Amino acid sequence: MRKRILTAVCGVLCAAAVSASASAAQLGEVHAKSAILMTDTGQVLFEHNADAVHPPASVTKLMTMLLTIEAVDSGSASLDDWVTASAHAAEMGGSQIYLKEGERMTLDDMLKSIAVASANDAAVAVAEHLGGSEAHFVSMMNERAKQLGCKRTEFVNPNGLDTDGEQTKTTARDLALISQQLLRHPKILTYTSIWMDSVRNGSFGLANTNKMLKLYDGMVGLKTGYTSTAGYCISAAAQRDGMCLLAVVLGEPDKQSRNQDITAMLNYGFAEYTVVPIADGETLPEVAVELGTRGSVPVKLAEETPLLLKKTEAGSIRREIVCVQRTRAPVQAGDKLGEIIVTGSGGELARRALVAADSADKKQVPDIFRELLEYLLMKKSLLTAHFLTSM
Repeated sequence: MRKRILTAVCGVLCAAAVSASASAAQLGEVHAKSAILMTDTGQVLFEHNADAVHPPASVTKLMTMLLTIEAVDSGSASLDDWVTASAHAAEMGGSQIYLKEGERMTLDDMLKSIAVASANDAAVAVAEHLGGSEAHFVSMMNERAKQLGCKRTEFVNPNGLDTDGEQTKTTARDLALISQQLLRHPKILTYTSIWMDSVRNGSFGLANTNKMLKLYDGMVGLKTGYTSTAGYCISAAAQRDGMCLLAVVLGEPDKQSRNQDITAMLNYGFAEYTVVPIADGETLPEVAVELGTRGSVPVKLAEETPLLLKKTEAGSIRREIVCVQRTRAPVQAGDKLGEIIVTGSGGELARRALVAADSADKKQVPDIFRELLEYLLMKKSLLTAHFLTSM
């Protein structure tokens, strides 16, 4: 037997990942050759030539940082590990911390140097440390990109410099996917949000290349880049009011245009959209369990991640909870028992599973016999009491 509960139109529920992209006209002129605005859950809010292939310059280091933090979080590397600079790492040009061949530095300081100062030499040193060689690490970068669904990305080194006529190529969409994955490791923000710091026991200062940290409220990273062929690039993450947005631009003509486009894109996202929780404090039903060691089990959402709606739509959604009234033991925590269906003016927006929050084992024969005996004894006691009071 199924129970259907339909609430009235309300503005207190979640919404689904609605496909909603802004046009360039809504944001004004976009100077970038390629751009995308995405939530940290992957919902695209705006795009402009997002699949066009361009060089990303030092934004390449997003993947270097991702592989590094994944290695740390998996336990295959430690931030306390000592990384030794090779002659090859020490010869990198561009942004650097001027590593010398044989110099040792902790992985923590190397990662900080990459995230804050965009150090090309540190990126190569880390690549050699984690991959055994730069070439093998680059293979790891490309393999990870494919795993993330990047369709038009080809890394040639861990820092984004043009080398021997080769150049890393990617797209704004692919970089957003990499950035989205990087944000799943919150510790990375302790590096990308640093404004100024130092390494070598305070003797060498670091200043963040991402000046948007001071220019945009809520900015937490992630990575800038520039070469004469790539132009000005950035993958920027900002957090406000429970929302996290990612804005990527490639091929900007100058820093001012890059900052203007990023600001306009993020402003659009924060102004037009809102996060609405799935259940918003609603009491979800309990499901009766037949022949179970417990009489009922509570249900919960299988996935709690809030979703995004345009603010103009958030107040006119409907929620329907469809859930079984009873089920038969055994019940395992996580078993699907129903779902929430969210609809708006345009139709269905999302479905989310409702699952058992706890388990309930099946009663065994001794349990049933004991309950039957208790029932009979209670029945006898009631009959005796009734007989005595009627005398």
